[in-house]
Amino acid sequence: MKAAVDLHIHTALSPCASEDMTPNNIVNMSVLKGLDVIAITDHNSSANCEAVIKCGMKKGIIVVPGMELETQEEVHLLCLFDNIISCMAFQDIVSSSLPDIENREDIFGRQTLMDENDRITDINRQLLLTATTLSVEEAAQKVANLGGIIIPAHIDRQSHSILSNLGMIPEDVGFTYLELSRSVCVVDFLRDNPGLSHFQFIRSSDAHELGDILERETFLEIEAKNARSIISKLCAQHGWR
Repeated sequence: MKAAVDLHIHTALSPCASEDMTPNNIVNMSVLKGLDVIAITDHNSSANCEAVIKCGMKKGIIVVPGMELETQEEVHLLCLFDNIISCMAFQDIVSSSLPDIENREDIFGRQTLMDENDRITDINRQLLLTATTLSVEEAAQKVANLGGIIIPAHIDRQSHSILSNLGMIPEDVGFTYLELSRSVCVVDFLRDNPGLSHFQFIRSSDAHELGDILERETFLEIEAKNARSIISKLCAQHGWR
């Protein structure tokens, strides 16, 4: 089956995201936009994933748990899992790799944790918008050990992308997909970067506002409408599943 996906969406837990990015608002907007599958990818945290998953179940939206990790090289990586247990196990690894710095809400914004009813349950005081001590290679291995998949995020950008910060895509890490910003044409990108033609590409919204969530414009061919099928599709070439 062909599924319309947006695999890069932030909630209000990301300090740079709108306070309107609540679990129910995200799911309801995804329904309005005609999506089948979304991924929740807050900065260095998965704490709001379970709430969005519960909302998605009520509306028939598959929610893939994940996060947007910032490595020690300041590279942004989408880390996606087919179940919340593995995702939260990775969260424990990431939490221990974050510097002990308090968030400045007046500068970066509030980091809000919510339940499936959009009620605020807590405020994360630790700065999430920063680099962890995990390298790209370490992150890829730890995610793979938990059955997940990593996609280098917005590789077309001039900051926080694997191309801008490393100058290349490490071939020994095992990436299958690379993410492009929604406005980037894959054909045009490959014309300028022909050495990346052996990768597959996916475009995502990196939504920090409700209106930024994708419409039915990015598709994956999957066997079943569930998170496991999404992860299997994204890593099938490497035989991890």
